[in-house]
Amino acid sequence: MVGPTTSLFHRRKHSWPPEEFITKTTLQLLDFDSAAPPPHAWRRRLNCHANILKEFTITFREAIKMVRLGIRLWSYVREEASHGRKAPIDPFTKENCKPSASQGVPLGGMGSGSISRGFRGEFKQWQITPGTCDPSPMMSNQFSIFISREGGHKKYASVLAPGQHGSLGKTRDKGISSWGWNLNGQHSTYHALFPRAWTVYDGEPDPELKISCRQISPFIPNNYRDSSLPAAVFVYTLVNTGKERAKVSLLFTWANSIGGTSHMSGGHVNEPFIGEDGVSGVLLHHKTGKGNPPVTFAISACETQNVNVTVLPYFGLSEDSSFTAKDMWDKMEKNGKFDQENFNSGPSMPSTAGDTICAAVSASAWVEAHGKCTVSFALSWSSPKVKFSKGSTYDRRYTKFYGTSPRAALDLVHDALTHYKRWEEDIEAWQNPILRDDRLPEWYKFTLFNELYFLVAGGTVWIDSASLHANGNSQLQQSDLGGKANGVDSKDQQNKLDNCDSNGIESNGEASVTDKSNGLIVDTSHVDDVGRFLYLEGVEYVMWNTYDVHFYASYALLMLFPKIELNIQRDFAKAVLSEDGRKVKFLAEGNLGIRKVRGAVPHDLGMHDPWNEMNAYNIHDTSKWKDLNPKFVLQVYRDFAATGDYQFGIDVWPAVRAAMEYMEQFDRDNDDLIENDGFPDQTYDTWTVHGVSAYCGCLWLAALQAAAAMALQIGDKFFAELCKNKFLNAKAALEAKLWNGTYFNYDSGASSNSKSIQTDQLAGQWYTASSGLPPIFEDSKIKSTLQKIYDFNVMKTKGGRMGAVNGMHPDGKVDETCMQSREIWTGVTYAAAATMILSGMEEQGFTTAEGIFTAGWSEEGFGYWFQTPEGWTMDGHYRSLIYMRPLAIWGMQWALSLPKAILDAPKINMMDRVHMSPRSRRFSHNSRVVTHKAKCFGDSSLSCSC
Repeated sequence: MVGPTTSLFHRRKHSWPPEEFITKTTLQLLDFDSAAPPPHAWRRRLNCHANILKEFTITFREAIKMVRLGIRLWSYVREEASHGRKAPIDPFTKENCKPSASQGVPLGGMGSGSISRGFRGEFKQWQITPGTCDPSPMMSNQFSIFISREGGHKKYASVLAPGQHGSLGKTRDKGISSWGWNLNGQHSTYHALFPRAWTVYDGEPDPELKISCRQISPFIPNNYRDSSLPAAVFVYTLVNTGKERAKVSLLFTWANSIGGTSHMSGGHVNEPFIGEDGVSGVLLHHKTGKGNPPVTFAISACETQNVNVTVLPYFGLSEDSSFTAKDMWDKMEKNGKFDQENFNSGPSMPSTAGDTICAAVSASAWVEAHGKCTVSFALSWSSPKVKFSKGSTYDRRYTKFYGTSPRAALDLVHDALTHYKRWEEDIEAWQNPILRDDRLPEWYKFTLFNELYFLVAGGTVWIDSASLHANGNSQLQQSDLGGKANGVDSKDQQNKLDNCDSNGIESNGEASVTDKSNGLIVDTSHVDDVGRFLYLEGVEYVMWNTYDVHFYASYALLMLFPKIELNIQRDFAKAVLSEDGRKVKFLAEGNLGIRKVRGAVPHDLGMHDPWNEMNAYNIHDTSKWKDLNPKFVLQVYRDFAATGDYQFGIDVWPAVRAAMEYMEQFDRDNDDLIENDGFPDQTYDTWTVHGVSAYCGCLWLAALQAAAAMALQIGDKFFAELCKNKFLNAKAALEAKLWNGTYFNYDSGASSNSKSIQTDQLAGQWYTASSGLPPIFEDSKIKSTLQKIYDFNVMKTKGGRMGAVNGMHPDGKVDETCMQSREIWTGVTYAAAATMILSGMEEQGFTTAEGIFTAGWSEEGFGYWFQTPEGWTMDGHYRSLIYMRPLAIWGMQWALSLPKAILDAPKINMMDRVHMSPRSRRFSHNSRVVTHKAKCFGDSSLSCSC
């Protein structure tokens, strides 16, 4: 990787064929059993230097503006620490392990804790305990290889990772530095296509042995069982090109640790096991600190007719250990295996504080001259309980299928080793239509899948719903969803649904098939409980399901796991109708308010006690933000239209109405258009807005349109007329105040940046086009605005090689009003690209998004692969690594393959309205029950009581 001042942006590369990294002969030899890397993948050589990443800094002027906030935030961070808790945003505490350009595909499914694996082989980024992330690699966790040729004159022993690492000690130590760190990595390459990765050793360490390691995790769209499993498989394919047969022993070593210094806390126990179907290995029972639930790891291999598996249940990393890391290595070099009687040793004595205990699994096989062999390993971690810092404890999703014993780790590795081929078949069936689409740029194909890393490594928590109900909710005053609220009686509608499937179609009781039409994966069988799902805004911004960011990221879940997406919306719908009156101090101004206001969409579902204590974010009072409620209405309508789930629509409709009614207070001049309040009252929370803004105003127009369309389909015709009238008036007001003939001004104020070109100004149009709704502006205005964004925010930013800067003055200079106006946000760039594609500007859209790939993922870029940040500055310095918003790249895929349900959705004519007086247009004057009969469900058997 090179610095930005040398060769960044010097050329555009269009393809990365495996032949550029691996010899054709080796590719042909590995062309069986999926051992060869795929034609489309993100690739690196193992000897690639992993630069230390550079974090952003604020300017002196920005520091002066934020000094009071900084003091209050510092005080808050210290106060939370005094209670043994982390603050959700803590810019003052830095990790000892500085982030580097070394990440790779993470391990496991979603929501059961995650471990990442760097492209050079190190296991790192530990997120077993919710809300915590330790980036430090555990260097004792390795795969190694021992090779001896018949006749004994050729021997090789090496860790299968480059050995130049600062944490290794001197070679005379009895710890892991005594191992054979002999791999150069020059002829070894990594190939990533999430959720799989291939590492190919092309003649390293033995020139006559070709080795492929295939890493497989169970991330399978629409599979709500296996995608929750905390397990991964490593399949080694060995090809002997020599004239002599070779004895090859592969070694998997693992420390009893969950990251950080946890391996030294004491009380840990290792235990060998022999399972069914040849699966055997070691269980590592980890005693966690701070009252957190225990964790059990399993490392294992599968014994076959040609593969012999042995284990070493215990070795230590200190010189005082009864069996040291050096002893272990020496035994493998000498014998290529461990003693068979080790399986009978039983559990080890608990480790003492300060000592690290590890375990090892060896799999040995003879590989004939010019022969091939496959050896499979598996890793699992069973942490059945997830406990949040204020005490709420839940069962993880996978326990629904494996029970709540930590010893389920044994069953997990067994099933992983016996089922991984089916996982791969399902993964390939999902990915191949996109990978084989010749219309798509190559960089886009593999980046689309690789950005999904966040759904595993983004601190995800997936729980069994039964345990959520068991915890209850004592803090919030709630109104139930459903019932006769806001003009629609859902009880009568529910009776009609009892004999209908999730699309409102009458069922004969037989299971229906999965509909994969046009890219949206929707299970049309009767809705079942898929649990509750949380993911972080980012590993540095520790808040669950941050909603203003989920607005961008949600396309990934909707396309791949739509039932999870609907459940997230249900959680927020309940939250809209809830209130939490506890006092909170907001740090930006130091004022007091209440934690959650009824009618307001929460910023997030909380941090220390999600679902029960929302709005962990306390910089601003988000009940006064102008984007959250429109974003809720837009997401709900899009999901409602895309899935055809009418029961979902009925369930959340009271919250949709409440969210729209809540926003009316922000219409200060009765023109039906909301105004901003002179502070950063939206997702750009350092970028002040005055009066009417393009971003929030456009979102409001789109929300009025979505609410009207949904009201017609639900049967609330009167509310639909209200929204139509408001839309037409608000649209006229926004165009009069912001349209300048080419694009929409940033806001209607008189500040120096009021005429700035904001990349995100058409976010509302993005959603209306994505939802099958009419455009909110004339086509000429939409295309003119997008072309302006492309010409200025994209192409005047390093020639289009960095993405779209958030703000650009009309003279072509970057808007440096604040930190966020001068940043390039990855997810916003993807969203702008999706909007361009939906508007028939595909070439501009892909060029816009390619800038994120070039700067973030390419070898000439800044090194942000598998840790895509919220954004970077013009010099490439990041802010907030491993962030949710870049999942918006799936908004591009949505735009390219709009589901049939969207294309066939009922069309709404916003011009066809009943004229109302200004007073009668107020939501607050029209809360009566609607009695008009509406034909809102077409030919469906579902009818409305309206």
